[in-house]
Amino acid sequence: MRSTGPSPPLPTRSPRHLREPRPRRVATVSGSVADVLGVLAAQLREEDTPISPHVVDSAERPEFGPLVAAGPRAVAAPAEYALVIEAVREGYLLHYGVPRLLAGHDDDLALLAGDYLYALGIERLSALGDAEAVRELADLISRCAQLHAEDRADEVPALWRSSSRAIGGQ
Repeated sequence: MRSTGPSPPLPTRSPRHLREPRPRRVATVSGSVADVLGVLAAQLREEDTPISPHVVDSAERPEFGPLVAAGPRAVAAPAEYALVIEAVREGYLLHYGVPRLLAGHDDDLALLAGDYLYALGIERLSALGDAEAVRELADLISRCAQLHAEDRADEVPALWRSSSRAIGGQ
């Protein structure tokens, strides 16, 4: 028999995993292209996601950010273009290599974090209104997956270089 008494009070705040995610900050990056990995790490730490506790600082220099930022397409926002390609590169490394900005995560989180960083890069590039660069970036992501699936990973480094130039408009 059910009680007809008052219901227990509802919690004032739902557990973290049930809350609506906070909107991502898509502010323009300013500063040096050389510090883009530090900027990306800071953003990932600030976000309330399962990735945040695993973010580490990297001593590595950005590999493809300067190449994209040097292109004519990136002249108005070179640091933003650099952040986009380095976010996607970090996503790629989480899927297929050794990440520069995350440590102490399991394989499942690496896969999800990689997808998250792919989406972050595409979202930020879309916010710049550069449809051609978005297409190039999407092609890079899908082509990398295809090359790995076909056991042709040796072709990936050249693809990253050529795609980075194309995204920058070179």
